Amino acid sequence: METSTKEHSQAPPKLDPAIAEGKFFAAIGYISILCFVPLFLKRDNKFAQFHGRQALILFVLEVAAAMLFIVPFVGEVIFRLAWLVFGICSLAGIIKVLMNEYWEMPVIYQISSKVTL
Repeated sequence: METSTKEHSQAPPKLDPAIAEGKFFAAIGYISILCFVPLFLKRDNKFAQFHGRQALILFVLEVAAAMLFIVPFVGEVIFRLAWLVFGICSLAGIIKVLMNEYWEMPVIYQISSKVTL
């Protein structure tokens, strides 16, 4: 009996040039104040701008939560909870960027789609 092994060589799907070019900037944009990096350095990149806008909304919400920290007890609880939620959202955003996806974060995307820079 003759066994032949056929290798099915499948070429990886072509990566959109906008994603390839903006991936690094989109990923670092989810790190707090670095949200301005993709917004200003990659103005012509759709992928970086999409994620940069969502990162900007997360950053604004983080700043708002930080301002609540001065309120005794309740502010501290809200700040810590918000820090956890926004941290998870940022991590999920970075993962989606690394997976080459345009991911619409619940609630955040609806706000960010209205932002014009």
